[in-house]
Amino acid sequence: MPRKPRIDLAGYHHVINRGVNRSEVFVDSDDYEMFLQIVCKACRAYRVVLHDYCLMSNHFHLLVETQRENLSSFMKQINGNYAIYANKKQKRSGHFWQGRYYSRYINSDEYYYTLIRYIEQNPIEAGMVKKVEEYPYTLGSVIANGLTPVPCTLHSKLIEELDYENVQDIIGIRLNEEDLEVLEKLKHQKIVVKDNVNTIAFSKILEEHFKEVNTLQERNEAIVQALEDGYTQITLANYLNVSRSLVSKVLKEMG
Repeated sequence: MPRKPRIDLAGYHHVINRGVNRSEVFVDSDDYEMFLQIVCKACRAYRVVLHDYCLMSNHFHLLVETQRENLSSFMKQINGNYAIYANKKQKRSGHFWQGRYYSRYINSDEYYYTLIRYIEQNPIEAGMVKKVEEYPYTLGSVIANGLTPVPCTLHSKLIEELDYENVQDIIGIRLNEEDLEVLEKLKHQKIVVKDNVNTIAFSKILEEHFKEVNTLQERNEAIVQALEDGYTQITLANYLNVSRSLVSKVLKEMG
């Protein structure tokens, strides 16, 4: 049976992935912190906002907003970089993730806010804690405890709308059977795509990005700026007639 294609449109996406054979993805606190660092680096490279997250020991949930049709590239960077880190740390080899990732496109406010509660309450449903603020690896918990959120969440709608006083009102009410039925129904709503609706123009064409480049340093700075503008690494590599690995190296050195 052919695999259902992922929706890569600009907009909000709920992304999930698990360790292969449901094995542990995060072993200790360093792993959770490293994963969020990798996510934020990818957010910067692909102009993505992280609106919410929940990191469980053997899987994760991300609620992200893409500005361009680049979710696949964004997730490839996250999954690949974290797998390299974890395999090296755990002295293991082979597949790390269960698959590429699972994602759903969010096309309504009702879906968005029901999903926020679902993501934040994962640890509660698993019987690990009784309140959102008691589990450290969700954005809601970070906000509720007055901690500093990771940079890629600074434009999150959750941060704009949530503080320690209204945690219970917004994300603390547990989902009942009716809520779960609504969530399931919203998951399967048909997505209607109209021409040019999801197309977002780049701020500059590539010729303008590289117009006044005379030195290697200026070229590298222009590469980073073009990446932040939404151009992909392969597009820049082809334009500059260099390897994709060189573009990736520049991003790492200048990041």
